[in-house]
Amino acid sequence: MSNQQSAIMKSFIIIASVLIGIFSCQTQKNISKNSNSGLKIEETKSDTTQYELLIFDIKFDSFLASQPPIEFYSQEYYKTWNMQYVTEWNIRHNNPARYGDFYETHIDYIPSVDYGIELNYKLYYYFLFIEKEYGITLVKRGKTSR
Repeated sequence: MSNQQSAIMKSFIIIASVLIGIFSCQTQKNISKNSNSGLKIEETKSDTTQYELLIFDIKFDSFLASQPPIEFYSQEYYKTWNMQYVTEWNIRHNNPARYGDFYETHIDYIPSVDYGIELNYKLYYYFLFIEKEYGITLVKRGKTSR
């Protein structure tokens, strides 16, 4: 496995693990960087649940900064695309003989959960980043999309 593939795999494992942890929580989680473990998770009791998506690929932040502002599309737009991306990701995860071990972790994205526009925006552009940066097409898009 090349160094680039190894780095990609490591990023996906970390991101997928964070996604699973975030999507499965029942209380508000404040997540910040910690020099020892990479993540620090503090639980705060609250009437609402808030989600935060942390992406460890250092190239992603500059990619995201070059994208349209969050209001460019609606939350429903981001959510619709994210469901398609997550569905394809999970299909590939469930078929390692066909797609390889690149898709090691299942992503638990529940359509009935309101993750908020910020998380949906960031997740949507993360999938686009994966397609652009690593040449992995998860969902075929028409010419009028994006």
